[in-house]
Amino acid sequence: MISDPIFYAFAVPAVVLLGLAKGGFAGLGVIAVPLMALVAPPVQAAAILLPILIVQDVVSVWAYRRTWDRRILALMLPSAGLGILAGFGLAAFVRAEAVELAVGAISVAFGLQRLWLERRGGPAHAPRAEGRLPWRGVLAGVAAGFTSQIAHAGGPPFQMYVLPRRLARDAFIGTSAIFFAVVNWMKVPAYVALGQFTRDSLTAAAALLPVAIASTWAGVWLVRRVPAEGFYRVIYALLVAVGAKLAWDGASALIG
Repeated sequence: MISDPIFYAFAVPAVVLLGLAKGGFAGLGVIAVPLMALVAPPVQAAAILLPILIVQDVVSVWAYRRTWDRRILALMLPSAGLGILAGFGLAAFVRAEAVELAVGAISVAFGLQRLWLERRGGPAHAPRAEGRLPWRGVLAGVAAGFTSQIAHAGGPPFQMYVLPRRLARDAFIGTSAIFFAVVNWMKVPAYVALGQFTRDSLTAAAALLPVAIASTWAGVWLVRRVPAEGFYRVIYALLVAVGAKLAWDGASALIG
């Protein structure tokens, strides 16, 4: 078992952020892998977090089990499976840092655009075009599955397609919870095949589970006390912050 106090000094905040994200503050969880990668190899960090994510998914799905959008899930989940397969097949050739940089840059641009539109008081969302333009949902699903497999960073691609749909707050959170609960189970065979579930990784994950469950319920409690009219502004701002972190980490690693 990993017993270094410095590891847990970084791992506990990372798991708390994951819990808040699973509770409804979408976007925060993307920071977890980069944060833990400061004290552990990125692959090991991702392997430790996957079982934690799966347990947190149980809490978030239960909390929002009555509020989700069937059409979005039917469109995005099959394509997410394709993205996971692509991430697994290309893991030896694609650097995770390049993926982080691309996702981060797109996330910052998207979030700033939406915040600018809301500030102007103009149309802050696109028309409900799922039926007319389903390819956007398919591409977003592929991107979410791919980036989730590479670095547990599937949130921004998912949000870029779903946020403009302007679902009710709980429907957005519930749809996100179910989507990533399924996606995380889809990733398990790939992690097993790559031999990433070591004894150290699994015991460290088990040690962090109490924090994971408590922080997820805390996220559920807190997000329901954020005024609904300000919810999407908070999400867009978080998307910008998370995207900037991803872009910085990816660019720094590629340049270095």
